[in-house]
Amino acid sequence: MFELVFTTSAQEELSRLERSPRDAGLVKQIKKTLGFLQMNPRHPSLQTHVFHSLEHPYDPKEKVFEAYVQQHTPAAYRLFWCYGPQKGQITIIAITPHP
Repeated sequence: MFELVFTTSAQEELSRLERSPRDAGLVKQIKKTLGFLQMNPRHPSLQTHVFHSLEHPYDPKEKVFEAYVQQHTPAAYRLFWCYGPQKGQITIIAITPHP
């Protein structure tokens, strides 16, 4: 199991969504996605793949990944993440609608 670490902006976005009653369903989906990611970053429902438009926060030579929170939804939410900074950790870089 991986330990999840959040960038400041990812934590702020999650906190903002948690404070909004209308986003309760979205928060539930995000937390489910985080659980899958923590247990198995290759879980099929995450549809994890490399994302080239974000720079890795710890090592520019390493990869950033995108995982699906929602599918078939306008402006579907995504998680952008990377491995690190320590072994056994995953950093959540961003929680955002699909760019």
